[in-house]
Amino acid sequence: AGTMTKEASPPMAVKHCTKAAGCSVEKGAVTLDANWRVVHEGAADGVDAQGYEKTYGIRTISGGVELQFVSEGGNVGSRVYLTDGEESYKVFKLKNREFAFDVDVASLAFGLNGALYFVEMDVAGGKGTGDNEAGARFGTGYCDAQCPHDIKWMDGEANVDGLHGMCCFEMDIWEANNRASAFTPHPCSIEGAYRCKGIECGDGDKNERYRGVCDKDGCDFNAFRMGQEHFYGVGQDFALDTTKPMTVVTQFLTTDGTDQGDLSEIRRFYVQEGRVIANADVNMQGVPAGNSITDAFCSAQKGVFQDSDSHADKGGLQKVGEALDRGLVLVLSLWDDNATEMRWLDASFPAAEPRGSRPGLARGPCDGSTSSPAQVRKEHGSATVKYTNIMYGEIGSTTPEGARRLGALLV
Repeated sequence: AGTMTKEASPPMAVKHCTKAAGCSVEKGAVTLDANWRVVHEGAADGVDAQGYEKTYGIRTISGGVELQFVSEGGNVGSRVYLTDGEESYKVFKLKNREFAFDVDVASLAFGLNGALYFVEMDVAGGKGTGDNEAGARFGTGYCDAQCPHDIKWMDGEANVDGLHGMCCFEMDIWEANNRASAFTPHPCSIEGAYRCKGIECGDGDKNERYRGVCDKDGCDFNAFRMGQEHFYGVGQDFALDTTKPMTVVTQFLTTDGTDQGDLSEIRRFYVQEGRVIANADVNMQGVPAGNSITDAFCSAQKGVFQDSDSHADKGGLQKVGEALDRGLVLVLSLWDDNATEMRWLDASFPAAEPRGSRPGLARGPCDGSTSSPAQVRKEHGSATVKYTNIMYGEIGSTTPEGARRLGALLV
């Protein structure tokens, strides 16, 4: 595969940290998803350096990558995966660990989503399965908890008429524009990448959303939705000012503080301009005080918001922890939303229900009037998201001052 154009995946190093020895650099690269690539006679073509930047709007910057929404060549959005720089995706095992990165969303308007997340893709991208000779180097093997039907190649076979979906566990570390953000685990009843058909895909248009193998809603922590409307936004009136870059730290804590313990909590804090900023506290009647994701938080939130508790039905944080143990692949993307215009993130959703008619409908300050793909592509084509300085390791190792000071904040 890829004999026509030589693949030139942009380099992207990450740092692996321990409290004892500090951080060491691990080489890597990002590769473009196969869905975006030109296919010649069933083989995914490579993308050269100019292709990444000009055709797809993906450029190397100091410490990471920048994704442009509409590229010079007219491409809209992109999705890339972190590889080891060779033939495999880089695998992260994050239970009892933390993951940190810097992000700049200043130019991301309503209706856009700069997303950084983990999915349980096959480490080789399914290479060697069926007729798949491309593999991770060429961005094959994508799956997520929405069981997408638009994956052109699955297990080395063409997905004719989108008959199958491709499901797997998903941990959304960061889904955001400059007015709203959320982090969300999506447990599944299956392990690894699973090609679904029929009811197990949980297709919403067939009213089967909650009957599939994955929790499509997930358990989201969105500060605005949890009653903190002035935590995240544009300008100095917000605790987190999206006109400036920020460091996002996510900790996957276990019951007993060991690697063997079950996952019990997903904790978040931020660092901006040298200040440690704890995640927003819940401000919602009926949901217990706190600022992290736990099974108790998820079930209480689902009850108050009158949402189906698919998170618990699919095994909750226990299942999330098992997936973290098995190992996940990092995805970086920038996209718009034909299905819902991103209202689930930054506006009121479902759109048919009046904002405020029940708790949890309002996810952000957007009214939805400017969020159609046609409009955001026309008015915000030059928007970019920058992902830099990715670090992972022991709890408290990526931003040690931050962890210590946050400990004092949380007491």
